[in-house]
Amino acid sequence: MDWKPERKAKKAIYKQLAEYIENGIADGTYPPDKPLPSERKLAKDLNINRSTVVAAYDELESNGLIQRNRGSGTTISKDIWGITKKRIPSWNRYIEAGSFLPNLPVTQRIRKEAVDHKLINLASGELSEDLFPLKSLREITSTRSFIGSLGYDHPQGNAIFRETISKHVKKYRSIETNPSSILITSGAQQALHLVVQCLLKPGDAVALEDPSYSYNLPIFKSAGIKPYFLPVNKDGINLENLLSIHKKHRIRMIFLNPAFQNPTGSLLHENQRKAILEISSEHGIPVVEDDPYSLTSFTGQKISTLKSMDVHGNVLYISSLSKIVASGLRIGWIIGPRPVIERLSDAKQQIDFGHSSFTQWIANDFLESENFHFHIKILVKELEKRRDKIVSSLRYYLKDQVEFNIPQGGIHIWCRINKDFNEMQLLEESIKRGVIFVPGSTLGSKKGFVRFTFAREDKESIDEGIKRFAEALKFL
Repeated sequence: MDWKPERKAKKAIYKQLAEYIENGIADGTYPPDKPLPSERKLAKDLNINRSTVVAAYDELESNGLIQRNRGSGTTISKDIWGITKKRIPSWNRYIEAGSFLPNLPVTQRIRKEAVDHKLINLASGELSEDLFPLKSLREITSTRSFIGSLGYDHPQGNAIFRETISKHVKKYRSIETNPSSILITSGAQQALHLVVQCLLKPGDAVALEDPSYSYNLPIFKSAGIKPYFLPVNKDGINLENLLSIHKKHRIRMIFLNPAFQNPTGSLLHENQRKAILEISSEHGIPVVEDDPYSLTSFTGQKISTLKSMDVHGNVLYISSLSKIVASGLRIGWIIGPRPVIERLSDAKQQIDFGHSSFTQWIANDFLESENFHFHIKILVKELEKRRDKIVSSLRYYLKDQVEFNIPQGGIHIWCRINKDFNEMQLLEESIKRGVIFVPGSTLGSKKGFVRFTFAREDKESIDEGIKRFAEALKFL
């Protein structure tokens, strides 16, 4: 075989080999009347591991291109060259050719491990089930009649629910708006996708926080957007960096998570918020404010959103119930100028014909009830206890090996590890010990950090998880 693996290529060697053999089948290099080389022989000839050949043959077999037969070896599938002359599509080529990029491999690995195995989950940005207001939500579904329509609702979302959202954001987030300026989305994630796909074009430059959750999202690269990064410290971004980036690259949009930022937990100072709005107004740059956590302040301080301070309509405000009520409701919203909301609404209609009327009904009744206020009070107290537990566990098990700022709200803690380590090796060792976290490089440009989330596990599990993480770090 006249083929050599490209060991420095991003594509795995087994995929390279599978693709080469597939091309050989198509052009006749590998005729149907002769068996393919055995796994052992091919591995020896190519100086690669036999497991790599096995994986390549597995892929070719799953695509219906080859058959493995005991005693007669590996042959080309008769479904390709037989009487039927039928070919199975090369799905891997389609997968790799798509313009909508997949999540980073490490992100896929974390999610798969969390689903497939019983691990202490310090990675997921989701509340544990005991923090969901299950009793209140069950009461709504069991004691109240559903009065909405089961047909397609208003393109922007149910009118009654949008009215409730406008009252909610005025009471809890000091945002003045009206139902016509609100679009109901399937969580904040869909809201971000709509903004990127509808309001930006390939080649546009945007400013993102570094580190940030947005850094981890492939939606910007999929859309051909050029991200430029704003370093985040305990007080948020440096405004001089923002002006410098705009001067060089003509920023088209700024994406910010000002309240208990993911992952650093930082809270943008009010003076900085005012300055950002001044920069936005002076240069005509829209700001996208992602606000999942502003209601989770542990100090009782009411957090001023950028949108509540926005007098010119420069801010697109995104929030959801995922981080404060229940992620499974898939309820989020965007607040912005009416023409923008109508544009995003039109795009959402093309995707899913509008949001579920049933979950909007549940969310509407819960937000209108007194139970929402009591739920938030309980949630904040419980999150603070878990925050305190992870802080004490980090100090006890890791001591001077770790540095962090204590977040005053939210669900994340961002840690610098004072030791040289291989991120993937540390992740693998942690998984072996039954705990999972998020490596820092998936959320930012600098290595040496990890993100722990303390909302998913109870206090005992948090302590055990940090203990296991410390053992994995010690092993390196």
